[in-house]
Amino acid sequence: MYDLTLTFDNGPDPEVTPRVLDILGERGIKTTFFVIGEKLADPERRSLAERAHREGHWVGNHTFTHSIPLGERSGRDTAENEIGRTQDAIGDLAHPQRWFRPFGGGGNLDKRLLKPSVVDYLARKKHSCVLWNSIPRDWDDPDGWTERALDQCNGQPWTLMVLHDLPTGAMAHLELFLDRAGAAGARFRQDFPPQCVPIRCGEIVLPINDYVSCIEESV
Repeated sequence: MYDLTLTFDNGPDPEVTPRVLDILGERGIKTTFFVIGEKLADPERRSLAERAHREGHWVGNHTFTHSIPLGERSGRDTAENEIGRTQDAIGDLAHPQRWFRPFGGGGNLDKRLLKPSVVDYLARKKHSCVLWNSIPRDWDDPDGWTERALDQCNGQPWTLMVLHDLPTGAMAHLELFLDRAGAAGARFRQDFPPQCVPIRCGEIVLPINDYVSCIEESV
């Protein structure tokens, strides 16, 4: 038996997200969709975020452009441009804890994730920073990720997994993964393991130095 929290990054996508929502709904599983802010300017994609929210999923912030890790960007306007604009786009779909997930390029947990001005912004705006402890790499192994995902679940008591509702073909195997995880005793839950949330409602509750770059900030 183990706990499993699923999250979906980089959407919403009209080709994939509807079926993902259908599959989750059929099984009564609630998750979090960490969305890209610029995608919500498209009415069809915005409507998918609204559907996810309506069906009980949480909608989180995964930056506006998802182009360069925040810890590698110079300029003190990084947080407002990437986090603030996305939160504005999410609007009334936001969870009260204002979930934010950084990215490190390939699922890395390192100093590329954040920088001091971003940490200050998250604290000031009362965001909660959600990391992860499972990256089955569905984006670059769309047919083989499920075995890796199951192994990662079996190796720890509570898994916070990053998947992607993108048109890679990976989500064609979502049903199989969920059914195999369920048969193996997975308890699906929506909340996050405390060790994966180092900043909660703007308060730093766990050490974050390993995730914060020392990049020089230009004015």
